Amino acid sequence: MKRLFLLAFLFTIAISAQSQNLAQQVKEFDAYIEASRKLYEVPGLAVTVVKDGKVILSKGYGVRQLGTNQAVDSKTLFACASTTKAMTATCMGMLVDEGKIKWDDLVINYLPEFQLYDPFVTRELRIRDLFTHNSGVGNADFLWTTMNISSDEILAKMKMIEPSYSLRSSFIYQNIFYLAAGKVIEKVSGMPWEVFIQKRIFDPLNMTRTFPLLSQVKDANQSHPHYLVDTKITVIERTSADAIGPAGSVWSCADDMAKWAMCMLDSSKYAGGRLVKAATWNELFKPQVMVTASQFYPTAQLTKPNWKTYGLGWFQQDYNGRKINFHTGSLAGETAIHGQLPSEKLAIYVFGNLDHAEVRHALMFKAFDHFALGGTRDWSAEFNSLYKKLSAAGDVAEKKMEAARVTGTSPSHPLAQYVGTYTSTLYGELIITINGDALFFIMNNTAKATLTHWNYDTFRGNYEKRWWGQTSASFTANASGKIQSVIIEDMEFTKK
Repeated sequence: MKRLFLLAFLFTIAISAQSQNLAQQVKEFDAYIEASRKLYEVPGLAVTVVKDGKVILSKGYGVRQLGTNQAVDSKTLFACASTTKAMTATCMGMLVDEGKIKWDDLVINYLPEFQLYDPFVTRELRIRDLFTHNSGVGNADFLWTTMNISSDEILAKMKMIEPSYSLRSSFIYQNIFYLAAGKVIEKVSGMPWEVFIQKRIFDPLNMTRTFPLLSQVKDANQSHPHYLVDTKITVIERTSADAIGPAGSVWSCADDMAKWAMCMLDSSKYAGGRLVKAATWNELFKPQVMVTASQFYPTAQLTKPNWKTYGLGWFQQDYNGRKINFHTGSLAGETAIHGQLPSEKLAIYVFGNLDHAEVRHALMFKAFDHFALGGTRDWSAEFNSLYKKLSAAGDVAEKKMEAARVTGTSPSHPLAQYVGTYTSTLYGELIITINGDALFFIMNNTAKATLTHWNYDTFRGNYEKRWWGQTSASFTANASGKIQSVIIEDMEFTKK
């Protein structure tokens, strides 16, 4: 009896020591987060860390909007952006479990109206291909960023986009195919994607502060996006990704993302059951395609992975001999990252409200080290230095382009002859007018910019939304000498 009492006593002491050690670890990581936020000058962050089936940290840092005292807390709403993709893949996995669809079914069997430029790809595209960014079609985000059109119209225009490579031969990140996946979910389930994800993921997990679409968010406790404009961190307007919802429109908070992270760590289990079968959960995280170096994150320069893959809604790499699954989310002025270290039952989710503040990567790798793998590398300092070098290289390239400008030239025509309405079956409508001694364009009543003469028949200037940066317009004339077309960022419009 005495021996049993002694063992119980020693066990209690051991548990208490572990608890005290974890509390100290959390305290240290908490301080590291705040120091990192200040280093990267992010107005606000929200972070949650889960380990061994428990939430060990869920907290807000800084403010929701610069210049205010509106503190971020664990219930503040942020954009999940592309971390939504893993949720959409899980939705499809549920339908696979129900026998209503298979990963290798032909997409055309469910969406006969979804046509691509290459008829072969249209015929051969599989459900799995919608999630793996290897369809052959390059980036097509102009369809929702510079055009105010419906989801169905976005998908219809995909037929006009020439492929960048052959089917399944490479990797280029693609949002629009996740939109197509959402349409398949609707066709098979009879529910729009935003209804399906609410009923099948958010409600079962009790994610009461998670919204499928920005248009559904009416809560005042919501973060504002920020961008570095002319060397000053500035509040900008929110970007809606509702038109491509399944690719990145979810809004949530740290407390709710802790529930999602724990569910995904534990083979999709939750208090009421599980979201998908074990085999389907394994399929979601199984490497599907190799990711090219140019399409992976610059962080690889420091973490030096031996392999880089993509699952179904997850980037993957090796780190200290373990496999990690992660995905970032980025909209203008808003960032997120969801990182999982399955072997150690550890996950972290980070929200931020400053454009491409890569403190998210730093906190992810630091969490993996601090709570599981050991090591003392200051990832915040290292990544901050890396991205500053990349930014400086971009500045050098910009100056090089400016230096190549041919000075002393004049437009070949009076400004009035560049004025008019230009159209493109793919890119929409461009209206050009005169604003003083400059040209002013409106593209699809969405993108607006004022351009001054740069050289020859090229004009250059800032977008009205300054965080969009600069753009240029290069005009060409026909055989009669009249202005015939204009190219803006590889998009060609013909004058009516």
